[in-house]
Amino acid sequence: MKKTAPIGLFDSGIGGTSIWQEVHTLLPQENSIYLADSAHAPYGERSKEEIINLSKKNTELLIDLGCKCVIVACNTATTNAISTLRATYEIPFIGIEPAIKPAAKSSRVNRIGVLATQGTLSSSLFHTTALDHTSGVEMIEVAGIGLVQLIESGKLYSPEMTRLLTNYSTRFKEAEVDQVVLGCSHYPYLIPQLQELLPDNIRIVDSGEAVARQVKNVLTQSDLLNTELQTPELQFYSNGEIEVLRNILTGVTDPLKVDFLEF
Repeated sequence: MKKTAPIGLFDSGIGGTSIWQEVHTLLPQENSIYLADSAHAPYGERSKEEIINLSKKNTELLIDLGCKCVIVACNTATTNAISTLRATYEIPFIGIEPAIKPAAKSSRVNRIGVLATQGTLSSSLFHTTALDHTSGVEMIEVAGIGLVQLIESGKLYSPEMTRLLTNYSTRFKEAEVDQVVLGCSHYPYLIPQLQELLPDNIRIVDSGEAVARQVKNVLTQSDLLNTELQTPELQFYSNGEIEVLRNILTGVTDPLKVDFLEF
């Protein structure tokens, strides 16, 4: 495998571009290919079998496109499918999980909130992670029903979004948490609105930077880190509304290609 081969990423839509941004910031020389499986979003409402099958299909497409590793840029796909992917394919995989550990360690009141999809909250990996890192810490779980659909529909700033976020924020405020963990790769795009709705003493915790560092570690250990100084080839594909993907990238990067791809 060539070191200049692209990094592959997939998500149940455009949300994983938040992970892509962190990876691109840390590793700006790396080529990348991003798949937005918007036609099947949100994964959080699908069965584990469906999530595994969709994740395998996305992985096989990225492998066919020559990717040297795959970032599962979706919390629900990570928690439900990454063990199967690692057992099935030889390519390195990097998953994402809600940043429960740092939130629990930082909490001064021993109460943290987690905003995630139902698929993530009900997964065995999520509960294992929670048990490992929340001893003595109360965790308030809130399923962000409707949030992914609105983001995928281009309604990031809309009355419907304001209503949902107000409701979810109120539950965290009433529970008097001091940390809110974002457990979906779509949710970093909600941070400006959440900051308006939550008091200053509540810290919003995202895992994007940690994922980027892990990608660098994996590529270094596998001797796949691209050390060539070059202008990277950045390719983004969606099987949904391509303008929504294009709009989320506006001002962030100048991609080589943003295109519709049936997969």
